[in-house]
Amino acid sequence: MNTWFAKLAMGLSLVVAAHGVALAQSNEPVVTSKTEATAPPTVQNMSNIQSDDILYMKQNQAERTQVQPGNMAPVYRQIKEGGEHYSSLPALESGVLIQPKAQFPGQARATTAGEAWRQYRNGPLTTYGGWLIIVAVVGIAAFYFAVGTIKLKSGRTGRLIERFTSFERLSHWTVAISFLTLALTGLIMLFGKYVVLPVFGHTAFGWLAYACKNVHNFVGPVFTVALIVMFAIFVKDNFPAKSDWQWLKNLGGARGHASAGRFNAGEKLWFWGGLVFLGLIVSASGFVLDMLVPGILYTRGNMQIANIIHLVGAVLVFSASLAHIYIGTLGMEGAYEAMSTGYVDDAWAKEHHDIWYQDIESGKVPRIRSEKSADKLGIPAKAV
Repeated sequence: MNTWFAKLAMGLSLVVAAHGVALAQSNEPVVTSKTEATAPPTVQNMSNIQSDDILYMKQNQAERTQVQPGNMAPVYRQIKEGGEHYSSLPALESGVLIQPKAQFPGQARATTAGEAWRQYRNGPLTTYGGWLIIVAVVGIAAFYFAVGTIKLKSGRTGRLIERFTSFERLSHWTVAISFLTLALTGLIMLFGKYVVLPVFGHTAFGWLAYACKNVHNFVGPVFTVALIVMFAIFVKDNFPAKSDWQWLKNLGGARGHASAGRFNAGEKLWFWGGLVFLGLIVSASGFVLDMLVPGILYTRGNMQIANIIHLVGAVLVFSASLAHIYIGTLGMEGAYEAMSTGYVDDAWAKEHHDIWYQDIESGKVPRIRSEKSADKLGIPAKAV
């Protein structure tokens, strides 16, 4: 029985090591001395693997199996070196079963690259990323309960200004909806096993994570295209201006009146930092993960690096977006109306964007850019 089990274990180990190379074990000699085994040569072609490399593993594995049946340490010791062995599959790196050793920042010791990436992703990246999101949520909640919604200081005039056209709002909502879809599915994939899995179990979480991955992959390109369109629409109004520095010094109005054009310094920082910089990072790394970028070798190492870049960028842009979402909804009276209907009251424009309002009053900027849109929304005639 022991002899039969030893031969079976040796045969299985050879199949794993050779990646599907068929080997006949029944007539192979058994090596009983370590001195008979020679060092393995570098694998260059199939003949070398069959005659030298595989023979080396067979000899060492056969010796170990005689003493410890089922112990495949000699085979896996060579596999863990990360060398490429023969495989009949045409896929990239199909001949590498286990990546070579690697060590990410903060890790105590080197381990296989795949395990090092897994520990780095599930360790510091997930931990710090999760705390960053929690701090952002708690900070916004504390600000809301301490300050509340920023109300208009004067009553509404009833005169309306067209702040965003239908096309501008369409581009914004396309970016916003696709972004929130990506954020939700990404959060489930990153934190779901800590939150969702314990509640609903492995089966439900498995199906949910699988669905989120596919939705994430297909919505990503939609987000990127909408992002480019939105950039082209709003870039002309987001260049730095002299008033931006004063707005920042006054903390957006917390330390006195802060003048602003169509977009204030805070909105411009979000545009260039969140929309452009971080948006470019998550989009580019996402396209790599979707394997949509030509000319890139999609090795496991490159995909792991892209995953880390994507994760860091996504956590940062999502955390920053919470402040933008808050101001545009609960944080400021009249802000949501601007993006939902396209129109704001004169009082709102004068208080928050007085330079833009002066341009409208002087006729430099039209009050209503689309009278057809105004009629459709039921805007009073006096608003035009």
